[in-house]
Amino acid sequence: MPHQREQLINWALLLTLVALWGTSFLTIKVSLQTFSPDQVVVLRLSIAAIVLSAFMLARGKRLPREPLSWLHFTILGLVGNVLPFWLIAKGQVYVTSGMAGLLMAIMPLMTLILAHFFIVGENLNRNKLWGFVFGISGITLILGPSILGSQNSLVGCLLVLSAAILYATNTIIARRLPTYSSAVVSTGVTICAALISLLIWPSVFNIEWHSVPVSAILTIIWLGIFPTGVAAIIFFVLIRRAGPTFLSNINYLIPLVAYFTGALVLGELVVWHDMVALVAILFGIAISRRPARNKLRTV
Repeated sequence: MPHQREQLINWALLLTLVALWGTSFLTIKVSLQTFSPDQVVVLRLSIAAIVLSAFMLARGKRLPREPLSWLHFTILGLVGNVLPFWLIAKGQVYVTSGMAGLLMAIMPLMTLILAHFFIVGENLNRNKLWGFVFGISGITLILGPSILGSQNSLVGCLLVLSAAILYATNTIIARRLPTYSSAVVSTGVTICAALISLLIWPSVFNIEWHSVPVSAILTIIWLGIFPTGVAAIIFFVLIRRAGPTFLSNINYLIPLVAYFTGALVLGELVVWHDMVALVAILFGIAISRRPARNKLRTV
């Protein structure tokens, strides 16, 4: 009975994380009606830094003083937050929220390819390679109509795909760096990301808040607190409770949530080739997770 209760809690946390991250594309799309992409990035990171700092202090943790730790946090903040956040926001100027969520599904497959070259013992095997082929096939199905002309531009798709590659790269970097407390690393990384974004895009200080609709303010606050701050806390808690394999189930669910919430809330079109592409990508993820007896030789 205690084990079942623990599993229920894990699944509740997982579904909460899926809901927060899956609807973040919708929230970003709504925020872009009022704020520029760079302002969305600065505001969500600044709010999340406050949330995570409060969480860390409540856990009785403190930020490190060693310069090397802050160098690590800066790298992770730049590669894993600032750049992909901006690419996604900028990409969503040209593509629907559902398309952005669908494109991000390629991230775990890109991680497999990068891990083959940079992580010892993570060589490609037959299943991982086939999974990547299916995933790329799905992306091709998405980009084809964009090239020929549709509601989603090729430029926007490529910007979001670049963000997915950066997320995958950040995963590899994080695995090669020293291990920190989850509360400390999430807070330190987000603080660094917020400061970097403020330095790059100081235009956020020029926002005339008196003319910003209350709905826009509430939307950006939600984006900063929940999909950015609270989601990071749930992510690390779930990693500790259930492990990375269980957490990887989000890769199947987030694209579905992102795509269909965009359709339901914003009236974005649902088209057949997107559905085929989504099936191909998710099938690729499923194949890549299956163990293979004979591994390919390291390139």
